[in-house]
Amino acid sequence: MRKKVDERIRTLIENGVKNRHRSMFVIIGDKSRDQIVNLHYMLSKAVVKSRPTVLWCYKDKLELSSHKKKRAKQIKKLMQRGLLDPEKVDPFSLFVETGGLTYCLYKDSERILGNTFGMCILQDFEALTPNLLARTIETVQGGGLIVLLLRSLSSLTSLCTMVMDVHERYRTESHSEAAGRFNERFLLSLASCKACVVMDDELNILPISSHIKSIIPVPVNEDSEGLSESERDLKNLKEELNEDFPVGPLIKKCCTLDQGKAVVTFLDAILDKNLRSTVALLAARGRGKSAALGLAIAGAIAAGYSNIYVTAPSPENLKTLFEFVCKGFDSIEYKEHLDYDIVKSVNPEFKKAIVRINIYKQHRQTIQYIQPHEHEKLSQVELLVVDEAAAIPLPVVKSLLGPYLVFLSSTVNGYEGTGRSLSLKLLQQLEEQSQLSKGVEGSISGRVFKKIELSESIRYASADPIESWLNALLCLDVTNTVPSINRLPPPGECDLYYVNRDTLFSYHKDSELFLQRMMALYVSSHYKNSPNDLQLMADAPAHHLFVLLGPVDEAKNQLPDILCVIQVSLEGQISRKSAIKSLSDGYQPHGDQIPWKFCEQFRDPDFPSLSGARIVRIATHPSAMRLGYGSAAVELLARYYEGQLTSFSELDVENADEAPQGSQLRLSEAAEKVSLLEENIKPKTDLPPLLVHLRDRRPEKLHYLGVSFGLTLDLFRFWKKHKFAPFYICQIPNNVTGEHTCMILKPLNNDDFEISGSDEWGFFSPFYQEFRLRFSRNLNHHFRNMEYKLAMSVLDPKIDFTDIEPAPSKSDGLSNLINTLLSPYDMGRLKDYSNNLIDFLPITDLLSILAHLYFQEKMPVTLTYVQASILFCMGLQNQDVSYVEEQMKKLERQQILSQFKKVMIKLYKYLYGIASKEIDSALPRLKERVLEPHSISVDEDLNDAAKKVEEEMKAEADGVLNPEFLQQYAIEGREADLENALGNGGEKVLSGGVISVKSSRSRVEKHGKQNESNKESGKKRGKDSHGSKSTSKKRKS
Repeated sequence: MRKKVDERIRTLIENGVKNRHRSMFVIIGDKSRDQIVNLHYMLSKAVVKSRPTVLWCYKDKLELSSHKKKRAKQIKKLMQRGLLDPEKVDPFSLFVETGGLTYCLYKDSERILGNTFGMCILQDFEALTPNLLARTIETVQGGGLIVLLLRSLSSLTSLCTMVMDVHERYRTESHSEAAGRFNERFLLSLASCKACVVMDDELNILPISSHIKSIIPVPVNEDSEGLSESERDLKNLKEELNEDFPVGPLIKKCCTLDQGKAVVTFLDAILDKNLRSTVALLAARGRGKSAALGLAIAGAIAAGYSNIYVTAPSPENLKTLFEFVCKGFDSIEYKEHLDYDIVKSVNPEFKKAIVRINIYKQHRQTIQYIQPHEHEKLSQVELLVVDEAAAIPLPVVKSLLGPYLVFLSSTVNGYEGTGRSLSLKLLQQLEEQSQLSKGVEGSISGRVFKKIELSESIRYASADPIESWLNALLCLDVTNTVPSINRLPPPGECDLYYVNRDTLFSYHKDSELFLQRMMALYVSSHYKNSPNDLQLMADAPAHHLFVLLGPVDEAKNQLPDILCVIQVSLEGQISRKSAIKSLSDGYQPHGDQIPWKFCEQFRDPDFPSLSGARIVRIATHPSAMRLGYGSAAVELLARYYEGQLTSFSELDVENADEAPQGSQLRLSEAAEKVSLLEENIKPKTDLPPLLVHLRDRRPEKLHYLGVSFGLTLDLFRFWKKHKFAPFYICQIPNNVTGEHTCMILKPLNNDDFEISGSDEWGFFSPFYQEFRLRFSRNLNHHFRNMEYKLAMSVLDPKIDFTDIEPAPSKSDGLSNLINTLLSPYDMGRLKDYSNNLIDFLPITDLLSILAHLYFQEKMPVTLTYVQASILFCMGLQNQDVSYVEEQMKKLERQQILSQFKKVMIKLYKYLYGIASKEIDSALPRLKERVLEPHSISVDEDLNDAAKKVEEEMKAEADGVLNPEFLQQYAIEGREADLENALGNGGEKVLSGGVISVKSSRSRVEKHGKQNESNKESGKKRGKDSHGSKSTSKKRKS
């Protein structure tokens, strides 16, 4: 039976086409698929251009295959079973056969980003998530349709109790029932969307879409050429700049007036050639930021820039940018392969993305992709382009800025989700510096700063009702809802309130405003957000929300200022059986991050049975940063869970537990009584208060609080100040942020444990000590390049031992340990180094041993922070003096070595005091000589020696006067001859004093006697015998 379609549906579609606005249809019923053909036909009649393309998204299966041959087989089977009459033409089958359909699984939805369709069909509502909803709806062009197919429902309110696929990830062993708050809010929001119609599978409009009653056709504001006002302005801008090069050819590629003005601003900065300027481009998704940047880069090449660097979290993010660089080259008549070459990445992770363009038409020019952390490569850069800057950590973006032209682009809100730290902090600082430099005449130190914002969408016209509805539903555009705080109360006057999530997501006017403000704090903080986080807040059974408010004045009847938001997830209460199974299987279920990670790290099946709370997020108002509000909120939360803020009886607890069940029962009963065509959906009225003071709510019984975050020095010091201690640090840093994931715990005061009062860590103490030991062992490997201040804070060593007696304790265990690790020769080297006898290089092999002994508190020696840091870097992190000098910029090399020597002297003195006897006895020594007194005195000894010498002298003299010795000199002859010789001479003696007498002995005989006498006299008479030439000559005396 043919049925006339409601004119209001046709009017809505035609109005959307005229205004370039999108329309949305929610069709409920098992035959809803058949109405797609009618809606597509009405859209095709309204659109003057070609047949609209269709995107069909589904979970895992279609009723008809998306493959042509498989679809033909399915139709053949249906005909054989008698379910399809071949004579009757099925309109849906014809619709599918005509083509123009693109099929996409929800899990592959990322591949449709950047594409544009005239119609989007979403089936399998239970598989939809906020991310998928935003990602698919954003692909529809102005005038297009979004069709949401729902299976047959007895009542719209049954959507609120529908089990969504994502709920499976929210369930834990102790929290298994997920709520449907997000679906309830989604359903209520449909009633407020003027471009949305909810109808059944016969196109009957349901009462929830009562606003459609007053719809009327709208006139079109077009001139004689069929152009709207904004299109006319863009055309005038293109004609005005047509003759200018390179602006004229490039601006022809722009689709909106905002985009054209942005390209003109970029090119002005390029042609100005002021290399100390920054241009920031901020816009929501789908505004053409990347395209404008690509055209600007093409203009920079035409202007003669040689070195252009482009950075983004991944080169895949630059697909559109490089695409429009090439389109810009086509506009200025650059030819690929002749004037430029494109280089694609060979890294499989980058999926053949473009990473470099070499241009050689005028001279050698390059457009090069670099990763964000490679800022040291920017030495010769002239233009740096940073795309998706909000997805890059703020310190990294700051390090990229330098004495060159910088273009920044960032998504300030959208379904991909980004934090606002870039626009709130960095851009604010750049703007202030620019104002200061303008105020000082002739100043060249500051950077010139310009900010561009794009508001007009490329795909659809401005003021699109679907965009407004989606932004409100998913809290995407909350940048303007951060209210200014008139008065900042002291943190001590603030109170922490529990937020009732049933009321928060009830879609009441005040609740919506409060929710938007809460999400604005999330977005304005350093967190990266996504729309799925909103569903997690709403539906996850283990999650709870708290807000820190100043003193509330109830007389004013207005929403209080939110100073801080805390999101908490209750974890634990896992059975021992489940823990043992997880350990044996090596599998961790969803949720309960801290219990499962703790169980995995320490192989402890008992810890998961404890109950705890993990602080998922803590976000402070941008105007109240670093004023103590975050600390106050954490302290109040810890006191609340320790039971210090409340006192409840068991009767009150039982009554509180019974209340929610009754309200849920009434809701389901009401849903059964009303039919679909009569049901009128309105926000609930009998809701509990939105905010509950902590003293009015019974806390859950917890054993610990925990946090998981990216490890930075400021964050770790914040949590350490509140008595949190780490138990796990991931050894592999995050690819995007470069930070190590860290998990920390704070034991709460609880009666379930018997712990001595002296131990501040309670049951956590042995695990914490084990973590410190593991961390210190990993410092020379996985954490070798971690900043020493951060690593020292994590290890938290004790370096002040003034409270311990200075005398070393001579324990046998410590002495044995030292003897095992250090040999006597090692101690000898330490001693020589302490006495300046050797350089520090011979003892470098001992640093690791000494550092581990010291930081494990085996050697209670007091060191200064600088001395401990030097020992930490050189001993535990195995770094050299140059590294320490680079880290401690205030100390020079000689100062570092001087402090290092002081450390070694202190450690040596302590070690020697512990094991001096063992060390001395182990060293090899020469045999000692014993000096004893003589039995006689020195005088007696001298007298004896003198006697001996006299006797020897006397013996020698006697030998000389021996007659036999003198006989050799005897004159053998007659005495008469001698007397005659003397007489003949008379008184006259020869001048030589010598007289001659003839001897009777032969010459040979004389010589023989002489030789015998020489042998007897020996060496003593050698000179005399050699000196006498003749024995027969004598001197006259």
